[in-house]
Amino acid sequence: MSAAAVPPVSSQAQTPPAILAAELLFEDAPFPSCHASTIAETASGRLVAAWFGGTAERHADVSIWTARREEGASPAGGAAAWTAPVTVADGVEGGVDYPCWNPVLHQPSRRPADGDSGTGPPLLLFYKVGPSPSEWWGMLLRSTDEGRTWSAPERLPEGILGPIRAKPIELPDGTLLAGSSTEHDGWRLHFERTTDLGRTWQSTGPIHDGRAFGAIQPAFLVHAGSRLQALARSRQNRIVETWSEDGGRTWSEPRATALPNPSAGIDAVTLPDGRHLLVYNHTSTLPGEKPEAGTRSELNLAVSDDGTSWRAALLLERQPGEYSYPAMVRTRDGRVHVTYTWRRRSIRHVVVDPSKLEPRDFVDGRWPE
Repeated sequence: MSAAAVPPVSSQAQTPPAILAAELLFEDAPFPSCHASTIAETASGRLVAAWFGGTAERHADVSIWTARREEGASPAGGAAAWTAPVTVADGVEGGVDYPCWNPVLHQPSRRPADGDSGTGPPLLLFYKVGPSPSEWWGMLLRSTDEGRTWSAPERLPEGILGPIRAKPIELPDGTLLAGSSTEHDGWRLHFERTTDLGRTWQSTGPIHDGRAFGAIQPAFLVHAGSRLQALARSRQNRIVETWSEDGGRTWSEPRATALPNPSAGIDAVTLPDGRHLLVYNHTSTLPGEKPEAGTRSELNLAVSDDGTSWRAALLLERQPGEYSYPAMVRTRDGRVHVTYTWRRRSIRHVVVDPSKLEPRDFVDGRWPE
């Protein structure tokens, strides 16, 4: 079965108009398990994806892998396809092999003021290394050729982890703001910023004590002026939110949204027309939920005009298996690209036209049939 032959959602009679394409990045790979993808558009418009792969999550052989979408990459040549997976980083530190975790790709739009004006900004690849999320540390790779080759790994400064799961955002002055979190003293959110593409950093938080909400892996939405919103995974069966009125320097206490969350990763993006998109698993383990709730077998895309009131936009998956840890990026052609874990065997890539979304109201908090 070819990647293109895999239907977007097995329970749907036909593909929704907003889904322009759906494919697996690979069918055969040199690793049995993969997870936690990320996707970025380079300066020339090329797509690059990354994920971690190995025997299984937490195993010492888990490394960071990448692929690029290139013309002629298909074995048959011709139309654009994803290149074969290649490993770009392992977790060897001091002669010890640690597992790698949670890559995050980001393409800055400009270099810092003191950068080399003769070349564009490098593609950045953040990731983690360590025995567990409560003990890992932040790492960074750079590519000046759109993901074909990468620099030697750089370890981030002590106490800085970089973006934990979702991509950073670029503020008007060029500062990169990263949503981060820690797990060694409860699940707690904090935020990090760099003005020189990852060489020096400042950190804000943790912004809460982790008691009312154990929250990690924040994703950003951008509002008017200096107002920002971060949505995060939690242990309390709800996506939680926190707001900043000053460009991410201070944040409100996290609070629950109406959206369910089975303690699984999410991602978000703000469109030029002001709408906000959120990709997540619309399931939980709250009393009264359907029996299969609480799993990662349903993956959903919601839309909002204000970041507070959400409507159902697309059902990406609803079938047996795990479909989780989505990443999302809007490209210059106006399309939105989503990647996510597909049964831990591959990474799925779905192309969405946001102008063709047909939002519907939730039904008593549940996804409409």
